[in-house]
Amino acid sequence: MALVSNVVLITGCSTGIGRATAERLTRAGFDVFATARRPETLEELEGLGCRTLGLDVTDEQSMVRAVRSVVDTKGAVGVLVNNAGYGEYGPVEESSADALRQQLETNVVGMTRLTQLVLPQMRAQRWGRIINLGSISGKISLPGCAYYSASKYAVEAISDALRFEVRPFGVAVSLIEPGAIKTAFDEAGLARLRASTREGSPYKRYNDGVAKAISAAYEGAMGKMAGSPDDVARVIERAIRARRPRSRYRVGGGASLMLATRKLLPDRAMDLLLRSQFPSPARVSDERTD
Repeated sequence: MALVSNVVLITGCSTGIGRATAERLTRAGFDVFATARRPETLEELEGLGCRTLGLDVTDEQSMVRAVRSVVDTKGAVGVLVNNAGYGEYGPVEESSADALRQQLETNVVGMTRLTQLVLPQMRAQRWGRIINLGSISGKISLPGCAYYSASKYAVEAISDALRFEVRPFGVAVSLIEPGAIKTAFDEAGLARLRASTREGSPYKRYNDGVAKAISAAYEGAMGKMAGSPDDVARVIERAIRARRPRSRYRVGGGASLMLATRKLLPDRAMDLLLRSQFPSPARVSDERTD
C-alpha cells in the first residue's frame, strides 16, 4: 500500500495566523512547509524545525516551484492551508479598480490556483485536507470593507463548490471564519486608507470613522472578544486531525455574535445599527460658478 503524505503547506507565514499555525503544527509533530513572499522573514520558524520556502500567491511560477519542491521531496502536499491575504479598505467610489483586482488576485485567485496545483497528488493518494481562511466578512459586508468582503464572499462560494467536487477523492475542505483577531493584519490596510483620502473628499469623515471602528474592534469591551492567532491555529489543527472535518469553523465570540445579529435583523434594521457605529459620508453641496 502506497504511503500517504500528510505534509502541511501553509501560505502567508511571515506574521499573524500563518506564523502561529506553522509554529503550532510543527510543535505538534507535523511536517510543515512554511511559506511567505519574503522567505527571510521565516528564519525563526526554520529554527523551530519548519521547512521554509518563498511563495507569492500572485506569481504563477512561484506557486508552481513551491508545490513542486514539496512533491519532489514528499510525494504530495497532504494539507494545504490557504492563509495568505490582506484587507483593502475604503469607499467603493474612491477605491480604484486596480485595488480591487489586486485584492481578488491575492485573496481569491491565488488561493484557487494553489489548490489546483496540489489536488492531483491529493487525489492520487486518496487523502487530503484543504483549509481556507475565510472571515465573518464573507458573511457580513461592513462599511468601508467592500473589496475585502467581496474577496471573502468569493472564498465562501469556492469552498462550498470545491467541498462537493473533491469529497469522492478523499479530500476534505474546511473554511475557517474568524472574527476580530489581534494581529498586524489591518494595520497596512488602514494606513493605505488614511493615505489615500484626499482633501475635500465627501468620504473624509467616513474613512476616519471606518478606521476608528476597525481599530476599536481590538480595544476596550469589543477587544475582549477578539481572538489571538493561536486561537485560529488551534482550530486549524482540529480541522486537520478530524476524521470528518466540519465544513466551517468559527473562531471568536465576536464572530458568532455578529453573525447571529445579521441573521436576526432585516436589512433596514442592520443599516440602522451600522449607522450608529459608523459616520455617514458627508453630503457635498453643488458649487456654483459664475
